Amino acid sequence: MKTDVVKPQDIFYNPTRLTVPLFQRPYVWSQQEQWEPLWQDIVRLIAVIDGHNHGATHFLGAIVIQQIPSKLGGLPVWNVIDGQQRLTTLQLLLDALHAELEHRGFDDLADQVLRLVENPPSYRKAVEDRYKLWPTNRDRNSFTSVMSASAPVDYAALPASRLRDAHHFFAGVIGQWLGDGDAQQQAALLVGAVTERLEIASIRLDANEDAQAIFETLNARGTPLSAADLIKNFIFQQIDSRDAESAYFASWAEFETPWWEAEITSGRIKNPRASLFLWQWLIARTLTDFPIREVFTQFKHYVNTVEKDVAALLPQIRAAADRYRAVIEGSENPNGPLTRTQPFSYRVGTLDSEVSRPLLIWLDEPEQAGVPTADRVRILELLESWFVRRALVKAPSQGSNRFLVDLMQHLSRRSKEDVANAVEGFLVANHTAVGYWPGDEEVRSAIVDANVYGYYRRSRLRMVLEALEDAKRGYPGANPLAMGPIVREKATIEHLMPQKWRKHWPADLTEEEEHERDARVQQLGNLTIVTQALNSRVSNGPWVQKRAHFFRSDDVLITKEALTAAGEYGWDERTIVARTESMIDQILAVWPAPVGHIGLASSPPPPVTRATVDLAQLIDAGWLTVGARLAPRLQAVVGAEAFVAQDGRLFVADVAHATPSAAAAVVYTGKGAVNGWSFWQLEGTDRRLADVRDDYLASLGEDDDDIEITGPSHADEPADPARAVGRVAGSGGDDA
Repeated sequence: MKTDVVKPQDIFYNPTRLTVPLFQRPYVWSQQEQWEPLWQDIVRLIAVIDGHNHGATHFLGAIVIQQIPSKLGGLPVWNVIDGQQRLTTLQLLLDALHAELEHRGFDDLADQVLRLVENPPSYRKAVEDRYKLWPTNRDRNSFTSVMSASAPVDYAALPASRLRDAHHFFAGVIGQWLGDGDAQQQAALLVGAVTERLEIASIRLDANEDAQAIFETLNARGTPLSAADLIKNFIFQQIDSRDAESAYFASWAEFETPWWEAEITSGRIKNPRASLFLWQWLIARTLTDFPIREVFTQFKHYVNTVEKDVAALLPQIRAAADRYRAVIEGSENPNGPLTRTQPFSYRVGTLDSEVSRPLLIWLDEPEQAGVPTADRVRILELLESWFVRRALVKAPSQGSNRFLVDLMQHLSRRSKEDVANAVEGFLVANHTAVGYWPGDEEVRSAIVDANVYGYYRRSRLRMVLEALEDAKRGYPGANPLAMGPIVREKATIEHLMPQKWRKHWPADLTEEEEHERDARVQQLGNLTIVTQALNSRVSNGPWVQKRAHFFRSDDVLITKEALTAAGEYGWDERTIVARTESMIDQILAVWPAPVGHIGLASSPPPPVTRATVDLAQLIDAGWLTVGARLAPRLQAVVGAEAFVAQDGRLFVADVAHATPSAAAAVVYTGKGAVNGWSFWQLEGTDRRLADVRDDYLASLGEDDDDIEITGPSHADEPADPARAVGRVAGSGGDDA
């Protein structure tokens, strides 16, 4: 290794080609974060040099390059291990400067700069030999088009890209800085500053040195690399350079397409889908539970200790990725029948259960090829029942990752013919809160008198109703009806008896009967799904009119079953109660548990009050979103903020806190303790967490005046009755 402080003149003057390996990420620097600060630094540097310090310099950062053996007399070639964003930006800046100088007729200065962006014609044996820098494959067309454009550059005629935009930016600010008229002296100052006064720490490695170790040490600078970026670099550093390009296009290039680069929220953190997949795939391969931030470290350990041939490992990763994508894209298709894995993915996905992905990957790995097809279907049915029943009874989700890893470890020790039985046995035998499988009576107790419309998130409630409808239609199953499964994720939830029944369905009821109707109207038996939105006249119209419309215009079987049972004479509390019981029976049949299975014996859940509601419950019910930003209301550190995590914790500066008050305590600047429910509000609004909680309780019809939660020194204020209820989840079908 040789380290020097060099200038752009030193790096680019001699004939050379700095090659960015194709497995590195594309150019990502931007105007606000990097281009403008660099230009401002150059302008300040010129002012200092021209003013009082003629020897001033400006340090840009470091690069790491590694020499590649080349033929005697050929163009020297270096691999860019780190610093490709910086080197690419310098080339774009220098070429934009050359174009401006050439356009103004400053030929001598233009020639000085040209030598730093192009190699002499006598050294050019291939297209890429023209350029001092040869970018990664995804940037080559954009790079060559802008770097070869004649002055003045017609940017509108060039393909859109970040590289074109950078070149355009630098040309614009250079032209503006030089101004009109005779600016040759200004131009000479600029050329000298850019080529001779910018400093870079250049680390040059011999061919046999460990480039990956250096790369990992330096990668935290600039725009952070994702886990997929780090793993890609690690893999391709170990593959022979002669085979790297073919291996890249065969097994990795797909990860650098929009679908895989999309940001996916897991917990409170967003990661590119490729990074999320690699984490879940590695959990399935290693059968260990670890956070996503450790995926690169775990991957290196896995390669160094288990799969030492990365060239052989790459196709395995790609095959698993193709299966992973097929399942997700199939589950997101709203129309038509699915494979058994796809409805599992869709239904469990509505429960925010990304924790199931490693198990799906594990089940599809080559080692499980011997599991019979019928057993695979049964495994998915068992697990879907476990997930859905736990969601219906609001079982805690913390620790599910670890539980499912334990399940995979258990299954990995069983014969392939016994895996399905092992899944059932493992789920039945667990009697802990984190892993138990709720029995029929617990599910029935949780639903039968519940305000399901307010208690469950809309997407989850719709999924349950869709599943009941599909079961009526024979999906998934061996005897489906010709009408096909219901269109997924498109239907709206409709109340058979309107929520505002006093206005639209007035009745002569006692006060007690009115209270009962208020409760029944939000229960499961009063809900259905409609595939076409009802206009308000039909939705709130009399029963005979509404019933006739459904029979005439709607093909939803669970609705027609209810209409037939009620008849044309009316829909009231008794029919809602009867239909609720019937629908619970259907739920237990769609997601069955073994005969006689009890689950976790426990007392009935306590009533929901302000004392029992936590952030996890608000998230689960759809009143808070994962990743929501919270800001302090009063007496807090300027700029303090918190983020809502999936499990209900609040993160402040990447540190998790179990309660709002604990999170508030770390930023509160006043004296004494603080009530976090009143302290934190949704960023950009005046809605406190306490307001969200009160609105949630109001939706359940709970009387929360009897219990007041207070911090050691600050009591919650009563909810403002005039405050609009702003729910995160979507509204229902009728007058919700």
